[in-house]
Amino acid sequence: MSTVTHDLAHDGTAMLGRQLQRLRNNPGLLILTQTMPVTMLLFFGYVFGSALAMPGEEYRAFLVPGLLVATAANGLMTGMFQAAQDTHRGVTDRLRTLPVSRAAVPLGQAVADLLVTAAGLVPFLLVGLAVGWRMEGSAPGAAGAVGLLLLFRFATTWIGVFLGLLTRNEEAAGQLGGATFILPLLSNAYIPTEGLPGWLRTVAEWNPISAVTTALRDLFGNAPVPEGAAWPVAHPVAGSLAWCAVLLAVFVPLAVRRYARGEG
Repeated sequence: MSTVTHDLAHDGTAMLGRQLQRLRNNPGLLILTQTMPVTMLLFFGYVFGSALAMPGEEYRAFLVPGLLVATAANGLMTGMFQAAQDTHRGVTDRLRTLPVSRAAVPLGQAVADLLVTAAGLVPFLLVGLAVGWRMEGSAPGAAGAVGLLLLFRFATTWIGVFLGLLTRNEEAAGQLGGATFILPLLSNAYIPTEGLPGWLRTVAEWNPISAVTTALRDLFGNAPVPEGAAWPVAHPVAGSLAWCAVLLAVFVPLAVRRYARGEG
């Protein structure tokens, strides 16, 4: 193992511990992030399900993968707020003065968020099973779906970290993060895209959330891949991996450079 890799692993582990301790000291935020997806599942599943052509249980089976991906996309919001909070309060400047790898601080935040997200999957999936959702596919397919979901969360967290370092302000990050709620609405997370107008369907199907949602539905065996869809949705696993690779390739270097540069 090279010295650079060793330093990154050591420093990244230390920053991971800091982030987990931070969450431990703020249990209210942790409880909110864990219970909100379950609340949304119950609300959307029983309120929206009664208004759609799909019967209630069928819609809830359709909805669970979509809500999983919508929750994963919230990595953008949480990553942005935490990075902006540290920057606004001067924590980032203090960390920057330490002999710590420049990639370790954002990496620690992203990995801590990933671990918390993985833990939060358990209660959500249990509630999903209780309301009628089932894993109809194979065990390897289900494992692949969970892995793909966590990869997408990891990628969106890096977007949030970069934007948080860019805004440098808690209030601005909170307002901008709240606006990200519209992203799942412009996708197939909650409703099929087949009935949308042509231009809106195109926008929705090129939304990364749509590709990952379709991939999860396919891997879990909940719904077939729709016909005549845009390429990322027509080839959902490949499309999801491509989107994650692009997002990580763009935003990991941007976040690390932004952290290293500071205000400059």
